[in-house]
Amino acid sequence: MENYSRARVVEQPCVSPFAGLPADTPEVRVRDGSKIRNLLRFALSRLEVGPGRAQEEGEEPGPSPGPACSQLLFSASGRAVSKAITCAEVVKRRLKGLHQLTRLAQSTVLEVWEPLEDVAGLDSLTVSRKLPAVWILLSREPLDPEQPGYQAPGRYDALWAPEGAGGPGPRAGARRRRGGGGGGRGRGSGRHTGRSREPGKGQGHQHGAALWSKF
Repeated sequence: MENYSRARVVEQPCVSPFAGLPADTPEVRVRDGSKIRNLLRFALSRLEVGPGRAQEEGEEPGPSPGPACSQLLFSASGRAVSKAITCAEVVKRRLKGLHQLTRLAQSTVLEVWEPLEDVAGLDSLTVSRKLPAVWILLSREPLDPEQPGYQAPGRYDALWAPEGAGGPGPRAGARRRRGGGGGGRGRGSGRHTGRSREPGKGQGHQHGAALWSKF
């Protein structure tokens, strides 16, 4: 491909797997260059009931996006898939009781390559690539739990419990081993655990007495 240069990239839109959603359901299309802060601000403002999260955090209030919605859809493809998953998890963490339904698919991207020079035999090339795509539906209303990709509202208290609530963690055990009690290498009574040197001196006196007895 050293004789070609990429002229343009055409991304073919995918058909949403959620065809029966209400017409007022907002869709957040996550791109590779999208900022997570802006995505979360929009998603929370559409799902929250009452004052927006941005106003509670002391940010400048923007135009009202409209009444709160019962459902929200995240869509992404390619390298933006992980960013869409992060946004959905943060929204579920801040707004309790959200049901989730996930769909996976593939999107098609067409790359058009043009020859650098007008050389006989070189024509424009079209390369087709397949990219992973994801759709994440968050809903306040219950969804069908029998559908594949359904996740019920979870409890996050166990994931964020303090160390003292569930017993000593691994760090506490590590400190206990390093801090040490008896039998350690620190200075103190722990050093006097080997064989005493006094019996050696007594054996030396007995050996000398045995030699004098021969004379």
